[in-house]
Amino acid sequence: MKNSISLFVFTISLFLITNLAKGQNLALQFDDLITKQYKPEDPGITALVYKNGETLYRKAFGMANLELGVKMTPEHVFELGSITKQFTAVSILMLMEQGKLSLEDEITKFLPDYPTNGQRITVHHLLNHTSGIKSYTNMGDLISFARIDRTPIEIIDYFKNAPMDFNPGEKWNYNNSGYILLGFIIEKVSGQSYADFIQEHIYEPLGMKNSFYGSKTKLIPKRASGYQPSEEGFRNADFISMTLPYAAGSLMSNVDDMLRWHKAIHNNELIKESSKKLAFTNTFLNNGKKTNYGYGWQIDEIQDLPSIEHGGGIFGYVTHGVYAPDENVYVILLTNRNGSSPQEIAVKMAALAMGKPYPDAESGIALPNEKLEKWVGNYEFENEVIRSITMKDGLLFSRRDGSENLKLFPVSENRFYFDRGTAFYDFSMKEGKKEVVFNSRINKDIGVETDKMPVTEKNEIAVDASQLEEYVGVYELSSQFKITVTVNDGKIYGQATGQPQFEMFAESKDTFFLKVVAAQIIFSRDDDGAVTALTLNQGGQSLKGIKS
Repeated sequence: MKNSISLFVFTISLFLITNLAKGQNLALQFDDLITKQYKPEDPGITALVYKNGETLYRKAFGMANLELGVKMTPEHVFELGSITKQFTAVSILMLMEQGKLSLEDEITKFLPDYPTNGQRITVHHLLNHTSGIKSYTNMGDLISFARIDRTPIEIIDYFKNAPMDFNPGEKWNYNNSGYILLGFIIEKVSGQSYADFIQEHIYEPLGMKNSFYGSKTKLIPKRASGYQPSEEGFRNADFISMTLPYAAGSLMSNVDDMLRWHKAIHNNELIKESSKKLAFTNTFLNNGKKTNYGYGWQIDEIQDLPSIEHGGGIFGYVTHGVYAPDENVYVILLTNRNGSSPQEIAVKMAALAMGKPYPDAESGIALPNEKLEKWVGNYEFENEVIRSITMKDGLLFSRRDGSENLKLFPVSENRFYFDRGTAFYDFSMKEGKKEVVFNSRINKDIGVETDKMPVTEKNEIAVDASQLEEYVGVYELSSQFKITVTVNDGKIYGQATGQPQFEMFAESKDTFFLKVVAAQIIFSRDDDGAVTALTLNQGGQSLKGIKS
């Protein structure tokens, strides 16, 4: 009997030790993902990973305030940016359940004088970014407009007479104006301000005591200061009145309160299962194509399992939250710096928590040259996009029209991942022709072997290092989209809000091209020869950014 008890105790101990080791190993992998991108002396990040009733990871890195030397803690509070849209969408669904509005209500029911140009624009169109209304964050000189407190009607008046981008339901275009209108509708229907509605119907019932409607004047306990990159390193973020992002991006919170929010959504504490399903279901355009967006949440995949997620970017802050419903995994990352999006880290952390990590080059396999050469060639995708697969030194590389070669590594004879990414190729033979599926999570595009040649890569010219320094600065293309230009070791780099840094290559004086995507940047000078602006030409569009 004693031996049996001893064996039982030993088995339990071994089980506990094994699980503890697994947990420690997982935490180290989370640490590694974060510390590669966020340094101890820089503005920082807070992270929380939760699965099925257990917080697997809760940690902070970097600095909450550079001027005062305050280190980041998990309790620090951040501006959420567009994660606010989740709260707005749920508020609309709460009012729908109360019978106070319908998703098919036209916006003129709440704003009778709104100029719809004869179009039928509904609450549904506002929620899923298919209204066609011009997004106010892409209009005019928003910097000066953003510095002054505005009422919802003043913001609506700012964009309502702008020409529509398309007819409702014809296209999907991320749109902050739609969520401004939703905030106004919440106020109109509930008889409360948007801030009071969120406080009374969401924050207080859920015990979210570290969450606020944003303010630059009120004292916010544990507020992490926001920063933007500059040629000297970091500077304090530009000022923006928090009345301007309003129901599209004004809320503040920390990782602990965001976990409370997740649990409430997962457990249907605020809205019914049927309403949650509306928010989490992919919506469609008039032509039947998916938008990959529900109501306030993006629809995506992580390792072939569905994910519901959203990010946010506002002056000085970038955020990202990921929810994998099948596994009840939730990851929330909050940063107090622009120019360094945590999105890919959040996705990889969720995959690790799900036990389905993305492979890295170290976990790739070795293939003989003949198996690599099998897939070399040009592949044509939709819209006549050509991707070229080449081989060099026993490795495959991928290059899209006008971009640079990106290294691939194999995990099987047919599947090749992009180095340090989540995208991959699946190669196959169909009716004697090579085919490839480009998998970028939920987006999957098929390419077929072609004799067509890719666009010839542009020739770059050398530029003196002193001239490159003239371009250094932050260029504002909209209130939530900036390009930061830096120079390092004689090379010039740009970094767009929420995106990785990219190198730029000169094709003539003041004109540069990118290799990571087919895009061009042209710098403008004033009468004295000083660089004052840039224009980004990409995808048939031109966006101008003023140097700050």
